[in-house]
Amino acid sequence: MQNAQAAGLSAGLQGAIDCDLHPAVPSMAVLFPYLDEYWREMVSVRALDRLNLSLTSYPQNAPLSCRPDWLPGDGTKAGASLAMMQDHVIDRYKLRFGILNCLYGAQVFHSEDMAAAFCRATNDWIRDEWLGRDPRLRASIVIPAHNTALAVQEIERRADDFRFVQVLMLVSGEVTLGRRQLWPIYKLAEQLNLPIGIHAGSAYRYAPTAVGWPSYYVEDYIAQSAAFENQLQSMISEGVFSKFPDLKVVAIESGLTWLSGFIWRADKTWKGVRAEVPWVTRAPSEILRDHVRLTAQPIDAADEREAILRLVDHLKSDKLFLFSTDYPHWQFDGDEVLPASLPETLTRNILSDNALATYPRLSKADQTMEIAR
Repeated sequence: MQNAQAAGLSAGLQGAIDCDLHPAVPSMAVLFPYLDEYWREMVSVRALDRLNLSLTSYPQNAPLSCRPDWLPGDGTKAGASLAMMQDHVIDRYKLRFGILNCLYGAQVFHSEDMAAAFCRATNDWIRDEWLGRDPRLRASIVIPAHNTALAVQEIERRADDFRFVQVLMLVSGEVTLGRRQLWPIYKLAEQLNLPIGIHAGSAYRYAPTAVGWPSYYVEDYIAQSAAFENQLQSMISEGVFSKFPDLKVVAIESGLTWLSGFIWRADKTWKGVRAEVPWVTRAPSEILRDHVRLTAQPIDAADEREAILRLVDHLKSDKLFLFSTDYPHWQFDGDEVLPASLPETLTRNILSDNALATYPRLSKADQTMEIAR
């Protein structure tokens, strides 16, 4: 009975677009072919290959970092095998597309040149070893966000490859994301129809909480939703969406339950101090409805169905949420990626229609594939 139910749930996801898959860089050695001679020498001279460059926001042995049934049996990193990703998610759910968000230490090096070199190598490796081996896969562009000029260069390098559908940034970096020094990134992203994907995680330039350094992983993990609130408020208040009216932002792995309270406070406070930000001519809730989307894992609520329906009601939109499995992170059991018994239209929007509207390059890639056939 359980197997039949699981099969039914899987069948119901056919054609879905998974907006958060995590390929793992198995070791620095796989990036060597994509580094120039100087950086290969630096790896040797500075013993960089001894570093663990997995982002510590997702410690390798923490239970949330990988589902038990998705753990490789050979001790390698979870998410490092395309075959396993295909078996566990892409083929299992019969996905139409899956978007790869590579969380690797490339973007957090303090040396801006080093960060840029390793971001280039990471993107080239993803292109060859993932996008080139499964036509259903798309990817986010990993950038050195703490150097705007180098970040723009890397986005420009990927501009003609429509398999790259998003620009990836961490929710906690060096500055609030609305600051004008980052605007060239947003300008280019808007021109190229690339949403800005803001993913949970930190470059650890500062304490991950507003009151200092935590002692335990659970504190860091729970604090991520507050970081998303801060960053969305920064982008709204600084006028990012007024300056770039076609820009989309995707909050990836942010959770959902914080959203109602945040929007209520943001609207209420804006009404009292709006003279300070005259370029913000609409309520934050309206701006968020037009420009911000959220991946639907993790759904951090006791009653997931009720939480989603409540948010749809509060925000007066069923266009906000994007399907994601968050592979290989452990956010749901079995095939229960989405809560059962959601309205049919809402389910269709979450599974595919919202993603197609958010990522214009997905449709272009689809057309390219049809021509190739």
